[in-house]
Amino acid sequence: MAWGKQHTQTPPSTTRQLIPLVLTLVVLGVIAWVCYQIYLSLGKIQAQARKQMGDHVVFTKDGMRVNVQHVGAESYLDKTQSVFVKAWELGSSASGANEQEDAGKRKRHMLTRSKPGEGQS
Repeated sequence: MAWGKQHTQTPPSTTRQLIPLVLTLVVLGVIAWVCYQIYLSLGKIQAQARKQMGDHVVFTKDGMRVNVQHVGAESYLDKTQSVFVKAWELGSSASGANEQEDAGKRKRHMLTRSKPGEGQS
């Protein structure tokens, strides 16, 4: 009869115990390979960007610094100053034409006035 027989389970073989370990290592290997390929691609992209941008763009830990070519300090100052004066004149709300002209002259005089200690030329 069935009551008298005892079923003993045999322990799983060592190969059946190693299958989850092997699968885990394969999955981790694939993930590591993908991450390595991404790392290599980013390095190539960065090298290509540096090559195309030249020496005028420098990446720092705070961000990026851009050096401008062919623009002297005086010409840059002149351009920004003229834009500032135009904006100031357009924004002034003086009622009469004479008042606007006088205000514009005063503003230009104030902006172009030399600093103390500089020689006038």
